[in-house]
Amino acid sequence: MDLILEQMPIVVNALNVGFIQTLKLFFVTLIGALPLGLIISFGSMSRFKPLSYVTKFFVWIIRGTPLMIQLLIVYYFPGLVLHNPIWGGGETGRFLAASTAFVINYACYFSEIYRGGIQGVPVGQEEAGLVLGMTKSQIFFKVTLLQMIKRIVPPISNEIITLVKDTSLARIIALQEIIWAGQAFMKGSQGISGAIWPLFFTAVYYLIWNGILTVLLGRLEKKLDYFR
Repeated sequence: MDLILEQMPIVVNALNVGFIQTLKLFFVTLIGALPLGLIISFGSMSRFKPLSYVTKFFVWIIRGTPLMIQLLIVYYFPGLVLHNPIWGGGETGRFLAASTAFVINYACYFSEIYRGGIQGVPVGQEEAGLVLGMTKSQIFFKVTLLQMIKRIVPPISNEIITLVKDTSLARIIALQEIIWAGQAFMKGSQGISGAIWPLFFTAVYYLIWNGILTVLLGRLEKKLDYFR
């Protein structure tokens, strides 16, 4: 116990650094994937069939393959196949590669949620808007979008909670997120080796962050109850 108390400051500091990396990947993914997912959903619903088919095929590939494989391909493909290692070998390059893979992956999942939300709004409301002289863009932003948001909050919330845990997959390309930091003390880091207890502390970080997100997303859902 005395040894653990002595090692605690070193471990907590390392986990804090790793958790900051995890949070950065989380927020970059959301900022990129939420709007990109909406754009992809428009492609899936396009009346221009070639665009619709290509978009749906791309979404099918991304949703049908593991995120871990996508991370490896995004990071290693440019260097090994194209002989153009665009990401470089540093932590910044690994973070950019991980962010790119995560944004594309989650944008495809979000696109299906958006598509279901948009198509779930009764067609009669669009027809009523046209009768009232509204343009299609006005109908989308003032009628469809607001109702869609209410419908998609629960499934989007589930994906956001999943994203928190999925960030741990970035260690497959050696991104030093929080689990990487915790696992390093098993192999040997900063004079500590053979210690498994830091991994249990990483779970606490995830539980606290997921708890905060659950509360915030729950409040958002309650605020949207007026659409019922």
